[in-house]
Amino acid sequence: MTGTAPLSCSPPLRPLSECVVVVTPRSFGMHDPGLRRRLEAEVGEVRYRPGPLAAAELVEAVRDADGLLAGLDHVTEEVFAGAPRLRVVARYGVGVDRVDLAAAGRHGVTVTITPGANANAVAEMTVALLFALARPLVVGHQRVDGGEWPALSGFELAGRALGLVGLGRIGSMVAAKAAGLGLRVLAYDPYVAASGNGTGPGTGPGTGAGHVTMVDLAALVAGSDFVSLHAPLTDQTRGMVDRALLEQMKPGAALVNTARGELVNEDDLLWALDEGHLRAAALDVLATEPPGPDHRLLRRPDVLVTPHMGPHTSEATSAMGAWALDDLLAVLSGRAPRYAI
Repeated sequence: MTGTAPLSCSPPLRPLSECVVVVTPRSFGMHDPGLRRRLEAEVGEVRYRPGPLAAAELVEAVRDADGLLAGLDHVTEEVFAGAPRLRVVARYGVGVDRVDLAAAGRHGVTVTITPGANANAVAEMTVALLFALARPLVVGHQRVDGGEWPALSGFELAGRALGLVGLGRIGSMVAAKAAGLGLRVLAYDPYVAASGNGTGPGTGPGTGAGHVTMVDLAALVAGSDFVSLHAPLTDQTRGMVDRALLEQMKPGAALVNTARGELVNEDDLLWALDEGHLRAAALDVLATEPPGPDHRLLRRPDVLVTPHMGPHTSEATSAMGAWALDDLLAVLSGRAPRYAI
């Protein structure tokens, strides 16, 4: 997605050397310290406010800021209204479900993203979770640490069916990697048209073209040994994995989610696991992060929860930081950003 900064009601352009920028992603510059040095050299003041921040916290943080380099913060109407100097929200990632885009437009604030910067990282994480669901890696490690040397068995991925809900950048990369492992790949994506022979190419380079069979959602969940979520969070997809969908899943199947926790109705997921209809789940995201100590999906032998670590590799965080920084400085300098919403 490309675009230009809105001009009609944007705050007045200030010299870059006088601009205040707030940074909330904890990993910004972690693997490439030059990113922080560059930002600090270009603008007047940089304030690091480790997030993600709730709207009330963010209001105070950006009250006199010109730019926000944002992670998973809640950037609401309240935030925009309370920050009259704010010109740009540079998202450190691709999802904008926590940014009120309509409010950004009303206040003349440009919102940018970093599409594709962490796609391979999340795709590799998805494949790692597939292996963890097929082989008892975590249990094996825990039991050996406890002094045992157990005989544990699993099954092979080759020949199994993987259903991808969403075939954008990340889903397409998962498709290519899964096909290389010998998995049969099904996909459902209303934005990817099926070709005449029932296969779709996905989008972008290295997507597993020719290895994906496009089907409707009901056929996907009924025919997949693993269902992996790669859909954006919208009003239409929120809670899409509910009891009705879970009841249609192949008995003994497993669910993988590296997208957004809110795609899954967690109460219904617990029902499917308790009833034994679903064999297991591997979740890198939850509806509430971090979860409370009494979260019912924790400490279950049939659920593997990881701390939203999919996007966080040294390569991905450096790329996200560089792209977000480029667009933030572009808008503050009066130039068109590369990836504006």
